Amino acid sequence: MQGELTQETLLTASAQQSSTTFVARDSWTASNAARLDKIVGGLLEAADPSANATIDMTAVRSFDTFGAWQLARLDHALKAKGRDVKIVGLSRRYADLFRAVQEASDRAEATEAKPRQEYSGPAAIGEAVVKSGNGFLLLLNMVGAVCASAFRALLKPSTFRLTSMVNQLDRVAWQAIPIILLITFLIGSIIAQQGFFHFRKFGADDYVVDMVGILVLREIGVLIVAIMVAGRSGSSYTAELGSMKMREEIDALRTMGFDPVDVLVLPRILALVIGLPLLTFIGSMSALYGGELVAWLYGGMSPEIYIARLKEAISLTHFKVGMIKAPFMAFVIGVVACTEGFKVGGSAESLGLRTTSSVVTSIFLVIVLDGLFAVFFASIGM
Repeated sequence: MQGELTQETLLTASAQQSSTTFVARDSWTASNAARLDKIVGGLLEAADPSANATIDMTAVRSFDTFGAWQLARLDHALKAKGRDVKIVGLSRRYADLFRAVQEASDRAEATEAKPRQEYSGPAAIGEAVVKSGNGFLLLLNMVGAVCASAFRALLKPSTFRLTSMVNQLDRVAWQAIPIILLITFLIGSIIAQQGFFHFRKFGADDYVVDMVGILVLREIGVLIVAIMVAGRSGSSYTAELGSMKMREEIDALRTMGFDPVDVLVLPRILALVIGLPLLTFIGSMSALYGGELVAWLYGGMSPEIYIARLKEAISLTHFKVGMIKAPFMAFVIGVVACTEGFKVGGSAESLGLRTTSSVVTSIFLVIVLDGLFAVFFASIGM
């Protein structure tokens, strides 16, 4: 049997006794997408399922990814009917494109769709535990990488990027002073006001100064500052590193022979370790001043009496407890922020999720660390 199955310009098919010859012409590109899709579909329905096939691509003038996909579709559909298919005349410059599209199509068809799973409570808990464990391992890996980078910088100080660290110190410490002063001042004022409001019922106004001094120096000062820095600087670190990863700048650094931890991470973490204790000191003084102002205006206690009572209530130990915590909290914030930044994928959604995760994780770990320090200092009598 001989006959012309179609007379379309883009693709024609002629049938003989035991074979069918498909002849492609013109432009197999996205501009002819609708026509090409219709023609290929119609030929697949009309072609003899028992005949072998030859696809002649000699007369094709232009060929793009869509044309390659249609050719792969035609080839696959004919082979699926048990026919031998031979593609001839495809120029060398189009052959690689067709081969890549065909391999991608084969992989997609070979991938089985996973059935939807309804997670039970224990399964969800187990999955959360596994994710938490993986995240903890990534944090440990970053800690090790930062320690190794610091050790290399100590052995060869000329490799350390001092200018970068000073720039980061300006951003995380100097530029943060106004907001830290405002927040800690308000916190100190609120603690003092609530103290006078409740302690006055028992005639214990003087003990408000003790409460403000000890709480601010030991706990509240460093904790509030660390939380502010985690939200302000930690999120900034994650967004910066995540954006660099999305633009493949971190891969470019590795290609040029630079370690991203040496170039990007170590200066940022050292800036935090130096800056957070300074901000803690400034914030604690601001909170104590806020308490003094409230004691004077609301509690009727003169500044001289407030300062005298404060000298009796606090000691150098209280100050040291708060300051010792600050570098450790800064290190935790920096490690978490940089780790989350390196985990950013290729989408804006991923950047947003990692930035949120950075802030939440940093604040959580800072509070946990504060609790551990409280237990430790209580056990050694500080």
